[in-house]
Amino acid sequence: MTATKPDAPPPELRLPKRRGVELSLLIGAVLISVYGYAAVGLARNDAVPPDVAGYGAGLGLLALLAHLAVRFRAPFADPLLLPIAVLLNGLGLVLIYRLDLETPKDQAAPTQLIWSTLGVALFTVVVVFLRDHRVLQRYAYLSVAVALVLMIVPIFFPAVNGAKIWIRVGGFSFQPGEFAKILLAVFFAAYLAANRNALAYTGRKIWRLQLPTGRVLGPIVAIWLLSVCVLVLERDLGTSLLFFGLFVIMLYVATGRTGWIAVGLLLAAVGAFVVGSFEPHVHSRVEDWLDPFATIAAGRGPSQLAQSLFAFAAGGMLGAGLGLGHSILIGFAAKSDFILATAGEELGLSGLTAVFLLYALLVARGYRAGLALRDPFGRLLSIGLASILALQVFVIAGGVMGLIPLTGMAMPFLAQGGSSVVTNWIIVALLIRVSDVARRPHPDQVETGVIAPIAEGQS
Repeated sequence: MTATKPDAPPPELRLPKRRGVELSLLIGAVLISVYGYAAVGLARNDAVPPDVAGYGAGLGLLALLAHLAVRFRAPFADPLLLPIAVLLNGLGLVLIYRLDLETPKDQAAPTQLIWSTLGVALFTVVVVFLRDHRVLQRYAYLSVAVALVLMIVPIFFPAVNGAKIWIRVGGFSFQPGEFAKILLAVFFAAYLAANRNALAYTGRKIWRLQLPTGRVLGPIVAIWLLSVCVLVLERDLGTSLLFFGLFVIMLYVATGRTGWIAVGLLLAAVGAFVVGSFEPHVHSRVEDWLDPFATIAAGRGPSQLAQSLFAFAAGGMLGAGLGLGHSILIGFAAKSDFILATAGEELGLSGLTAVFLLYALLVARGYRAGLALRDPFGRLLSIGLASILALQVFVIAGGVMGLIPLTGMAMPFLAQGGSSVVTNWIIVALLIRVSDVARRPHPDQVETGVIAPIAEGQS
């Protein structure tokens, strides 16, 4: 009788943390931004801007600070999220600086850099101190209460460009609705996660759609309707459309019922028709969308949308070059709503495609992190936050390109707007925190020796 050799233990599978990959991509993102900054100076003044080293050092320091926070507090986080955010933010600063050269009395780039610094600081705070995203689930109703307050307060302040969405105190102003969208995403995720079975399997079936009971669906619909009504009163139709899309997407993800998508599209079409027909501010934008060149035919010159379309056409495939376009002719919203037209004219279709691919990759990685999670709240939260970015890009890009009526919103990271850039950095921080949990080895796997975590210093 021969003795049998005991089976060898399974080999350890070491899950890479990819922090070295993240650092390499961050260096590339900073260098691309610095190159764009220098290219603008060469095109406009035949000389590299004297503060290009300071710009590069400042952006690099912010990127390094964010990277260190991720490396030591979220070591398993997705390595692409932070570099994409830094590159988009850096490109936005370059485009705003380029437009500042056309408006010497209205300099927006220094202020945008300050807001970007604040955004990275809040990003660091979230990554360092929010150890588990599931903590947010406890504050669902507090989140929705604060969100409603943030949306109601601007009603009592004067309108700006036809919309009451700003709070202005002296020389300081911010848009509270930008922060409300994160809080509403937290509430939707918490409520839908707690009631997902009742939403999917109880209630009355009408045609092919399973309608939940009013007791389950009523509270979340009431919150959504209240928030949308407030935004309609403020004439902030862009954000109301974003909230509607967010509500439908998260409801579909929670229930798995495709009928909610059809109902959402139908209700969106009916609502858009009613508001576009009877609200003067929106009706004028619909008319401009239907015939963007009507003002030219009437002898009043091109409208903002017409100038935007001219800018995209002038860019061609490769663009006119940074600093060599004429998108400033768009007018007062060239640095905010229409900044994408500057990218289209000066970077061309190829550069614009690259920008859209960055957004698509950012959203896709957010979805991937959510789908990899085991807890329903984290899955809904991650998909909701990524959907906020996706909906913003669709609404803004569609409006600027004439695909849908224009609504006033800020392109994530690119456009001028302090509240927007700070909010986007918080969204990226939450996605990084969620992705760290999603990619982290499960404790059972580590204990059995199937997967061994890599030491903190390794990448």
